[in-house]
Amino acid sequence: MANPEKGNHRWYRIAWLRSPKPVFAQDREYKSDLPAFVIRLTDFSFYFCFEIPPIHSFYPLQRMSALNSSYDVVIIGAGHNGLVAACYLAKAGKQVLVLERNDYIGGATTSQRVFPDYDARLSRYAYLVSLFPDKIVQDLGLHSISLKRRKTASYTPYIQNNQSKGLLLSNEDAQLTRQNLEALHPEDSSGYQKLQAVNQIVAEKIWDSFLHPLQSKQSWMEQFVTAEEKAAWRWLMERPIGELIESHIHDDILRGVVLTDAKIGAFTHAHAPSLLQNRTYLYHVVGNKTGEWRVPVGGMGSVAQALEQCARQNGVTFLTDSTVTQVVSGEKHTIAFTQNSISREVKTSHLLVNAAPEILNTLLGKATHRTVEDEGTAFKINLLLKRLPRLKQTGVDPSVAFAGTFHINQSYSQMEQSFRQATAGQVPSVVPGEFYCHTLTDPSILSPELAAQGYHTLTLFGIDLPYRLFTGANETVKQQVVAQYLQGINAFLDEPLESCLATDNHGHYCLEAKSAWDLEKEIGLPQGNIFHNALSWFYAENEAETGTWGVETETDRIYLCGSGAKRGGAVSGIPGHNAAMKVLSQP
Repeated sequence: MANPEKGNHRWYRIAWLRSPKPVFAQDREYKSDLPAFVIRLTDFSFYFCFEIPPIHSFYPLQRMSALNSSYDVVIIGAGHNGLVAACYLAKAGKQVLVLERNDYIGGATTSQRVFPDYDARLSRYAYLVSLFPDKIVQDLGLHSISLKRRKTASYTPYIQNNQSKGLLLSNEDAQLTRQNLEALHPEDSSGYQKLQAVNQIVAEKIWDSFLHPLQSKQSWMEQFVTAEEKAAWRWLMERPIGELIESHIHDDILRGVVLTDAKIGAFTHAHAPSLLQNRTYLYHVVGNKTGEWRVPVGGMGSVAQALEQCARQNGVTFLTDSTVTQVVSGEKHTIAFTQNSISREVKTSHLLVNAAPEILNTLLGKATHRTVEDEGTAFKINLLLKRLPRLKQTGVDPSVAFAGTFHINQSYSQMEQSFRQATAGQVPSVVPGEFYCHTLTDPSILSPELAAQGYHTLTLFGIDLPYRLFTGANETVKQQVVAQYLQGINAFLDEPLESCLATDNHGHYCLEAKSAWDLEKEIGLPQGNIFHNALSWFYAENEAETGTWGVETETDRIYLCGSGAKRGGAVSGIPGHNAAMKVLSQP
């Protein structure tokens, strides 16, 4: 059969072997990604063709009989960081097993058909990429990953003197950006540029260090030599970010746009003594020395797919539907897990955990301790639109406004109020948030038919909606918050957003909401914290950390490779790289 693939079907070979029990094997003749079923009968084989479910549902069955008793490295969690670690280790010749509790690979970096009636694959939990180092792409040959620049950086609508206006920051037209800034305040264009210069100084200094062992704080201070560099260190590493913002920018709207980078995913405020807001801000402005957030072509799942392909090509073994239940440390660590309700275990010299430190402690039987800083505050809404809504502000094309980050109710003063109300245990009366429209930059996540009809995806990331607000009545509070967000954006639209929403075959809006409580239950983020815990500084925070990779734990040869490691957070692959380097540095 010269042509094993035809149309939407694939041909597979069934081989009947003399074997005491059924096993699974891969069809080697046609190098299919999917297994062919093998059972005992007599010696012959034939070919057949049929449509089959998605690839990942077969891999656990394929690997059931292939599991070794021991591996050089076992990785818990097949999110992007675990995949990065697996790729580096396998390329270095290590025998690697990845255990994933879901029935798919990718963790939160996944693209899914959220609304089954429509052929649109949304980036469900993570949306944009800034912190994924170019070095990792080159090292692993991830050339299929493409990140596209958005033509608009952000658009922030507001109402002034009963008139609808908006702040448009362009990635393509510096003059347009300057005009918009000067319309807010005559000095805000120059102040904004000076603030960006502070960001650039720090990004240029520290970015490359994220893929190297930690340096001490004192060592870093000595590297900021000039007056401008010393000032940048003081602004971002010693004083609350609110001081930098207030000293450079006058307008309340623009101040809020800047502050959002200090609050995304973190429950904090501009003048918090802990400087959690400063740490959060740094991770949003230093990526690849530009801090620009780009759209992954094909959706966030394309990043995970490229990594998975690299891992499989280098011999990594995957087991999905595999929930780890216990880790017993020793000369060789023992990992107990269940797969399809079957209890199994495997041993390893090195264990990497692509999950929160809290989850690792639970697996080891250790006590966990949650701090106030660790509380997640993310609220996500995924939507499918039949068309983009018209804006109240005249002269602004919705395809330009929605191409960047679309801020609503995120002025500096509004977010001060929302933080106070949430701290008091109340859903803010005005909820701040920001929308992203993936399809204006990359329509490939839509079928050609939907794209031609003008459909678009829209996702919202909410702020100041901490985990505590949802623990009592999650669904009720979610409905309240969704209603407030719709009301919030409708204040700036010339037509209700609801009139633009697609509906499914049952007449329901194509709208999915996830609270911090949902994120904990669905993808294992403690308290819904998208960073697993409070973000760290980029330097060693005590003498013992100096010279380490920031992935080490109290248990020898057990390392964190997820966002909860030092310099973790966001879609970066950095902790995965660093955990792999730690393993490879061992004798």
